[in-house]
Amino acid sequence: MHKDVKKVLVSEEEIEQRCKELGAQITQDYKELNEIPILVSLLKGSVPFLAKLMKYIELDVEIDFMDVSSYEGTESIGDVRIIKDLDRSIKGESILLVEDIVDTGRTLNSVKELLENKGCERMRIVSLLDKPSRRVVQIDADYVGFTIPNEFVIGFGLDFDEKYRNLPYVGVLKDECYQ
Repeated sequence: MHKDVKKVLVSEEEIEQRCKELGAQITQDYKELNEIPILVSLLKGSVPFLAKLMKYIELDVEIDFMDVSSYEGTESIGDVRIIKDLDRSIKGESILLVEDIVDTGRTLNSVKELLENKGCERMRIVSLLDKPSRRVVQIDADYVGFTIPNEFVIGFGLDFDEKYRNLPYVGVLKDECYQ
């Protein structure tokens, strides 16, 4: 365990197993809809989740990326900025938005509105983590890996000032590291 981690919240093995389960459910749901989703990953935090999850989706999916920001340090500031937009048109397409964590809901809600305005036919959301106790804007993921308590988490894509993304698990950052 990394010296700055207070405790491991979700182990590497638990992430692997949950990605298998989510992949199977997503495959089944989209086959029933007779649709092939474009997986839209929100940079940078969701990249490890996307890489792990898409191995278990048994469909000919495409991927694209957006880079949006709403955080300074440990707090969501509510001002969502689009840093990198999609590389293609999504008009009439089915989108599966891949997110690392649903926290306040502000970022996800803004991205959802943007993608709907771009004309996507259907949008669903898959998130590795859900922290409902922090929700400011009511939005729910269609697929959730793990529901977690209100603790500052790092690892498996999640960062604090761009550090800790490469940890293979989700851990709670020690308070003294960010206070």
